[in-house]
Amino acid sequence: MSRLRPGSLLISQPFLGDPNFERSVVLLCAHSETEGSFGLVLNRLANVQLSDVLTLPGGEALPAAATPLGLGGPVEPDTLHFIHQRAELPDAVALGGGVYWGGDFGRLLELLISGELPPAEVRLYIGYSGWTNGQLADEVAEKVWIVEPDAAAKVFTLTTDAFWQAILREKGGRYRMLSNYPTDPRLN
Repeated sequence: MSRLRPGSLLISQPFLGDPNFERSVVLLCAHSETEGSFGLVLNRLANVQLSDVLTLPGGEALPAAATPLGLGGPVEPDTLHFIHQRAELPDAVALGGGVYWGGDFGRLLELLISGELPPAEVRLYIGYSGWTNGQLADEVAEKVWIVEPDAAAKVFTLTTDAFWQAILREKGGRYRMLSNYPTDPRLN
């Protein structure tokens, strides 16, 4: 069975060199050998909040208005995607570990605005990461990504800014050593 499947985490190698994915952790939301793959970068903040991209009933005074958005990836940065912990949200896709991708966005907004859904139980992203069929498998074979299968449950347990380093430390062994690799080894 392939380790590449929805709910897996893709952890970039520290010396990747691609600014879109440098020291990133991607949650794989969809993967097909024939259709390609879709994921969301978990640890890049967009420096915008929900009220910057949507007009909310009740305006900026709502606690939900201040929900931060992440950069899900370089593809279609004018789209909004989300993961959450609400199994009952219609059309949500289970990724494992109590984490769900997408679903009825109108209902999600209703829950956020009413306060029934705490902002801590949802992550919103602009853009996404995508791979054509076979591209991601090739990148894994080339050791661009470290795959952590069935790890979606970790999404809501680690802080965004330290996610890359924390997930590598948690893996232990040689990965723990990689977590301390300097951003620019020439400055070490």
